[in-house]
Amino acid sequence: MQEFVPLAERIVDALLASRPELAADAGDHRFDDRLPDLSGAAVAADAAMLVDAANALSELDGELLDPAERVDHAVLSALVDRYLFEATEVRAPEWDPLAHNPGVLLHALIARPFAPADVRLTSLAGRLGAVPDALATARATLADVPRIHLETAAAQFAGTAALVRDELPRLLAEAPALRTRVEPAAETAARELDGFAGWLRERLRSDDGPGRDPRFGRRLWEARLWHTLDTELSAGQVLELARTNLDRVTEEITAAAVELVGGPATPETVRRALAQLAEQRPDNGTIVELARRTLVETTDFVRDHDLVSLVDDPCVVTEMPEFARGVAVAYCDPPGPLETAPVPTFYCIAPTPADWSAERVDSFYREYNNHMVRNLTVHEAMPGHFLQLAHSRRYRGSSRARLLGHSGPFVEGWAVYAEELMTDAGFGGLPIRLQQLKMQLRMTINAILDQLVHCEDLPEAEAMALMTERGFQEEGEAAGKWRRALLTATQLSTYFVGYTEVAGIAAMRPADVSVRRWHDLMLSHGSPAPRHVRALLGG
Repeated sequence: MQEFVPLAERIVDALLASRPELAADAGDHRFDDRLPDLSGAAVAADAAMLVDAANALSELDGELLDPAERVDHAVLSALVDRYLFEATEVRAPEWDPLAHNPGVLLHALIARPFAPADVRLTSLAGRLGAVPDALATARATLADVPRIHLETAAAQFAGTAALVRDELPRLLAEAPALRTRVEPAAETAARELDGFAGWLRERLRSDDGPGRDPRFGRRLWEARLWHTLDTELSAGQVLELARTNLDRVTEEITAAAVELVGGPATPETVRRALAQLAEQRPDNGTIVELARRTLVETTDFVRDHDLVSLVDDPCVVTEMPEFARGVAVAYCDPPGPLETAPVPTFYCIAPTPADWSAERVDSFYREYNNHMVRNLTVHEAMPGHFLQLAHSRRYRGSSRARLLGHSGPFVEGWAVYAEELMTDAGFGGLPIRLQQLKMQLRMTINAILDQLVHCEDLPEAEAMALMTERGFQEEGEAAGKWRRALLTATQLSTYFVGYTEVAGIAAMRPADVSVRRWHDLMLSHGSPAPRHVRALLGG
């Protein structure tokens, strides 16, 4: 059907124009001078656009398209439906101050050298100039905010203000002629961001009650899970599979611990083995350099064992900016699939905050010891997110639809599968195998925690016990994951469901196809939901 491609391109352009954060993530720089408009009128107009797009896509019979465009049609339809659901049902800008933080969009222009400094600064001046109105909209819109969102956002907005004050001068030094245009906007933006962080802290002090319950409840959570996962699995099936996997991995990590340190097959033996490994750990001054060395090591291992084709794209290991901290310890920040400039992927790691106690810092690095950082680098970089997303950027279809519709379960599922792939091939021996199994426990518990917290009001004490006892997590790691479960409903389920489905696709490999060739084929279709990859590979 010839009409799909022009329709898809019109919808893609409408999505990019209405969502500067989507455009920036995709690498489309036409809207780099904008911040999202989250006012009531703009949100209503956007919802109307999404309804029109959904109706137009539904009028096409996807079964009449060729296989690649059939997937594109499904991916774009799912993306539009998800945005419409978020706008009309979740309505995060009305209660989540994190939705109003411009930090990611400002950082993208400051840190990523996709264009000369003067070009980026010109766009940055527009974004900085929009900050006061954006924060005024946030103040007028936000109501009944959960306390955990207030706490997290207060720290992140202060980090965004620090980003503007501390990082912008280095970029201005490359284009001093723009100082008179950019510096006043930057000063005003930093002041407004500090003021907004103070406004959030004041709400924390003045609010007597707990604020809005951050738990979604079963109806809303299951609906969001359906949009997040794009899988045939129901919420009940996800929970059942996770509980079964938890028992399986518990047996495997117990056997590995006995092999490492001896003793009976008990949880105490697992703790003793993990404690022995935790004695080798980095600190705030060495963790980033450790990740850099590990990236070289993992790259050599993938090449030597012919696991998947490498790319020549650069990957830069760096310290996570302050505005992004408080949710995850590390993340991969790649250039978008529409990016044309030769810019690197950033593998970002967060050292501990300056106000943490020595005991809490020690707990953090017992969790993120040398062996765990090596496994983390597999997940975030090689052959995990960095390599998979580099392959994904090379996909080109008849439209840009699939380039926008990245599937969280496929992206996270591949990264978790990559951990298992590396240890099965012998990477790091038994110490890394233990850490990889511990991460398998964490990933599986994430899915259980996600559902029980939001649907069954799991108390914090029971959640902490699940993570520290069944998952062998440090207290600080478990406390951070409790916060993340409340802050990111359904996101924690993407790891387990994605791993389950991606590992299933890997197991489809025909006997006459090499491991590397099969993995290359798995990564050659962009990042659609695993069910689409399975279909494209003949499953």
